[in-house]
Amino acid sequence: MKEKDIMLSGKLYDPNDSELLELRIKAHKLSYEYNTTPETEVKKRQEILKELIGELGEDAYLQGPVQIDYGCFTSIGERTYANFNLTILDTCPVKIGKDVFIGPNVSILTPMHPLRWQERNAYHREDGVLTDKEYGRPITIGDNVWLAGNVTICGGVTIGAGSVIGAGSVVTRDIPPDSLAAGNPCRVIRSITENDRM
Repeated sequence: MKEKDIMLSGKLYDPNDSELLELRIKAHKLSYEYNTTPETEVKKRQEILKELIGELGEDAYLQGPVQIDYGCFTSIGERTYANFNLTILDTCPVKIGKDVFIGPNVSILTPMHPLRWQERNAYHREDGVLTDKEYGRPITIGDNVWLAGNVTICGGVTIGAGSVIGAGSVVTRDIPPDSLAAGNPCRVIRSITENDRM
């Protein structure tokens, strides 16, 4: 089994595998190119995004700057908008639905590390390369979600469709659909209902 397949299955893997390094370098280069391309160059930015993101829905827009680890393991739905400083570390699949609003400084983080330092610390492989062991958990963000500024979403989380995550929240567990949730750790405050109509 290749390290990429081991990684995507959520098992401990070697992040310094040559194939994974190549994929990350490509994504980091594309992230840099996107970040240094003026937003007035709409066509060029869209071409970069299509090469960077595995599945990109029509009219999806990332303001930039962005930092995306692989990109090919991320899908972003139609009309989704992300403000400044979006970070996606997609060592496991990241699925972002359609019509999602993403505020500034949002981090979507699938990687995990062992809790015991004896298993977490870097070590030299037999070929002399310094590496470590990591694993990941997928993240799913449903349609019509709003992630306010400075939200961090941790691996293994699903945010249900129609939910709102308050600014500065750290989401460590699933959030049901149509929920207003906030805090560190993020907790459901209440359901979003017809009473919230503007």
